[in-house]
Amino acid sequence: ESRTGYPDFLFRAIGHPVTWTGRLISWLDGRLNRASDSDGRRRLRGVAALAAVLAVPAFAAFLVQIVAMQHPAGIVVMVLAGSTMFAQRSLANHVGAVARQLDTAGLASGRAAVSKIVGRDPDELDRAGVCRAAIESLAENFSDGVVAPAFWFAVGGLPGAAAYKAANTADSMIGHRTPRYSAFGWASARFDDLVNLPASRLAALLLVVAASLTPGANAWGAIRAVRRDAGRHRSPNAGFPEAAMAGALGLALAGPRVYDGVTVDDAIMGSGGRLEATPSDVDRAVALFWMADLLLMGLLAAIAALLGAVGLASV
Repeated sequence: ESRTGYPDFLFRAIGHPVTWTGRLISWLDGRLNRASDSDGRRRLRGVAALAAVLAVPAFAAFLVQIVAMQHPAGIVVMVLAGSTMFAQRSLANHVGAVARQLDTAGLASGRAAVSKIVGRDPDELDRAGVCRAAIESLAENFSDGVVAPAFWFAVGGLPGAAAYKAANTADSMIGHRTPRYSAFGWASARFDDLVNLPASRLAALLLVVAASLTPGANAWGAIRAVRRDAGRHRSPNAGFPEAAMAGALGLALAGPRVYDGVTVDDAIMGSGGRLEATPSDVDRAVALFWMADLLLMGLLAAIAALLGAVGLASV
């Protein structure tokens, strides 16, 4: 999990809110998820676990927000605190490293680099497959690692962003279709899908606008790909940023992929070349990502300025 904006010395000293949430999830998993229970009972316990995972960080963030808003510069403190929940820098660095490793050290190193950001089998990927996997991860994580926490921060302040990150962490840890988690993690998986619905659409919109401002990108291609392909993705959310990214870059993303030796047959996003993706396309995707992120940060700044003005007017 990225610690973008979070000081390294502070992480070494006390950790990060996401790691604290992860420990809480692990503790609840160990205490409540019992193989001897029926699926129905495990599902109910999973709902209770999710409620606790959402409530604890949200309440802690609520207390921080109350203290911060007692100060004239409280909105600035809140924005700085909220920025620790975004994943821009780490995401871009990891994706960019895939292109560098492919260019300088070859396919094996590229596979090793991409394995840090995707769950599919890297040994099944050729050079173009490694590039596609990196770009797909960038698009999807732009939505749930950057846009979603920003969206819920704008809607619910620090508690909203903290609750979202907790939900996303729970999904990544226990929201799997495995014998251990198919029942216990059901609530976490479904709730994560729900809270990512608005962010995935906003992420696609930001990528479309960013494409109109990024040299070599195609905004109309992004629009066409989203309208045609996003709804065909097996995920209710991932198809929107992936289709936007594919259309903007003139690529075809997603499609059949291998996870743990099992081929997942998914729809293809975009109508460009699927076998021709190159490290330069990864770099183009990162440039598009940064433009979309700049638009998002500008939107957040405008909201913060508006809230600040409203607060001053009410004094």
